[in-house]
Amino acid sequence: MTDLSSFSSVAATAQQAEHPRKAHSPNGSAVLDQVDFLDVIRLTPLVSIDLIVSDGNRRVLLGQRRNRPAQDTWFVPGGRIRKGETLDTAFTRVVRDELGIASVQRSSSRFFGVFEHYYDDNFCGVQGISTHYVALAYSIMLSGSVPIGRFDQHSDYAWLMPAEVLARDDVHPNAKAYFR
Repeated sequence: MTDLSSFSSVAATAQQAEHPRKAHSPNGSAVLDQVDFLDVIRLTPLVSIDLIVSDGNRRVLLGQRRNRPAQDTWFVPGGRIRKGETLDTAFTRVVRDELGIASVQRSSSRFFGVFEHYYDDNFCGVQGISTHYVALAYSIMLSGSVPIGRFDQHSDYAWLMPAEVLARDDVHPNAKAYFR
């Protein structure tokens, strides 16, 4: 059972946070404030798109996460699907937001599979509320000459061989699952 006293404390924190209670995404649609989003995380799984990005040398791209959950670990790029967003629109947005590359279409990728990710924490660190993702993984190939990076999402990026991904202790287990 979740201790709701910590949940109510995040409500007070969220009201004073940088994000206003009535936020809007860049396309003008309303987005949840932190309190409502935390309630969604407490009650339901989130659906996301993860990107298994490879280059012509069989290396895969990982980013060191700035955000919770899995903060400071290496992970494949990815992001949540927003309500009302088609898979095609979500895919293009996630590639743009995570990699800084515009106009990549889902039709240019290969569906890799459905994965479940469980985390003991959540985006704001409230105790007792875990995060559950259902991740739709897509494999895409990029040339080594494409500049990659959105450093608001990741503090660093690295191209690694799959065996290196599996051997490193700082790669999150949910990311390793893609390479087993």
